[in-house]
Amino acid sequence: MPISSSPELQLRWLRACYFFFFAILGVLVPYLGVFFDARGFDAQEIGSLLAILMATRIVAPNLWAIVADRTGMRAGLIKLGAFCAALTFISFFFNGGFWYLAISLTIYTFFWNAILAQLEVITLETLGDKANQYGAIRSWGSVGYIVLVVAAGVGIERFGAEVLPYIGMMLFIGLLLSALPLPSTRAAVLNAADRPKLQLDKSIVLFLLSALLLQMSVGPFYGFFVLYLKQIGYSETVAGIMVAVGVVAEIAIFLFASKLIGKYGLRLLLVVSTLLTAIRWLLLGYYPDNLFLLLLSQALHAFTFGLTHAVSIQFIHRHFGIHHRSKGQAMYASISFGVGGALGTWLSGHIWGDGSGAMHVWLFAAACAFTSAILVFFIPNMNGKAPRLDAE
Repeated sequence: MPISSSPELQLRWLRACYFFFFAILGVLVPYLGVFFDARGFDAQEIGSLLAILMATRIVAPNLWAIVADRTGMRAGLIKLGAFCAALTFISFFFNGGFWYLAISLTIYTFFWNAILAQLEVITLETLGDKANQYGAIRSWGSVGYIVLVVAAGVGIERFGAEVLPYIGMMLFIGLLLSALPLPSTRAAVLNAADRPKLQLDKSIVLFLLSALLLQMSVGPFYGFFVLYLKQIGYSETVAGIMVAVGVVAEIAIFLFASKLIGKYGLRLLLVVSTLLTAIRWLLLGYYPDNLFLLLLSQALHAFTFGLTHAVSIQFIHRHFGIHHRSKGQAMYASISFGVGGALGTWLSGHIWGDGSGAMHVWLFAAACAFTSAILVFFIPNMNGKAPRLDAE
């Protein structure tokens, strides 16, 4: 397969990589539980299997980032990860017990979860001084997610849960084919003695803590949103429409993220986004039976994830030198989405109880988001205008 050389051609393949990566997420996250249930596993076993997805998301990106920053083989690791993930996903075509699928999940998600951080670094470095356009590239991932959430649902309804491995394998192959044309040129690598040490200054520590708290606030949404709507009296169809509204809003904000970042800077956008997230959870907690406010709360997903993620990726790119950018993106992903998401889901589960604590779950979420916004005020050099000593 020919290797892309021009930045524009490379960005086309990067868009495709985002599409397939998040399309896989759109199939696995909503429907793996349905697949395991169809294979006869009970609720406790299903919960344990799904927890593996979160666990490898915490560990894998950081391990692969060490290799990437020390070898400069970022595109090479994406290709290797895509190939190994597709190869090991074949195990899903065979029936097996709990431990068989636990080992299978651990292996293929280890390779799959290692891809995204490297994809983010390559995208930003390809954009160069046009890094503010990241959102328009990343929006293709959101498109992939929403397309496959709908398509996989229709496929499973029509053909049964055993269609999932076939859908997943097609997407993994698509991801691999999209990654192969990426240039295999290595990033500059210094000898161990010359490589600057990774220093987590006050800006980075406060940012990561803020990101962790924000994702803790999102944990209840991913774990209990559909159940919450069903408890109130909405149908699964309405719940699905609400999820789709959030993803559409996310795609829209990605298209305008570059202009917003260039005009308002990182701090203001991150503060506004986290405060709007707190308002979103309060709307869910107090007015879930008001359809208009429910739609509004879902539209705010544009800020909860879309704009927040675009700003966060820019922050990492500006505050980590070139020799530590893979570690920076991996650290952001594992601490926020991994640790933060896991903590938020776990704590909200305890608050939820038998369902009587549903209101308190959203108050907990709003408190986490509001605290996250306060921390952003105290981040020095938020926009990263002063270059770090190891910047290049």
